[in-house]
Amino acid sequence: MQLNQLTERDNYFEDFVVGEVMKHVRSKTLEPLEQVLITNMVMNTASGHFDEEVMKLHPMGKRLSFGGVNIAMFVGIASQDTAENAIAELSMDKIRLQGPVFHGDTLTSYTEVLEVGPAEREDAGVVRFRHLGTKQDGSIVFEGERTVLIKRRSHWGTR
Repeated sequence: MQLNQLTERDNYFEDFVVGEVMKHVRSKTLEPLEQVLITNMVMNTASGHFDEEVMKLHPMGKRLSFGGVNIAMFVGIASQDTAENAIAELSMDKIRLQGPVFHGDTLTSYTEVLEVGPAEREDAGVVRFRHLGTKQDGSIVFEGERTVLIKRRSHWGTR
């Protein structure tokens, strides 16, 4: 089996066009186990993520999902279309968490291609994406930019 048979045919560097907007096919319902497990693993001990009784008295009324988990989920959802042929993640910036996310919310990602350009190596190019994340009610709860080094089909498409 060739390496190129393991990825889709339309997400090499040459396939990304500035201005293109994608709604990623899969959404993901955030399960309490995922949120609590990852939050514990990164040692975020804020009561807002773990203590249901404390949060009943908080204006939000229930536990919140940790923003780091939310960012990872939204970028992860987008990765099948934006990073399947990635060589390296170069940067993430302009991250904005714009609203609360709770256990049980269903997350959906959208991506806009902001910039495509050459890389220092001839077998890849650089693509800058803007990601948006929404909840089931359509509200935007995440926004951020991500720059990725992506394989060129001209060099990798036959391997």
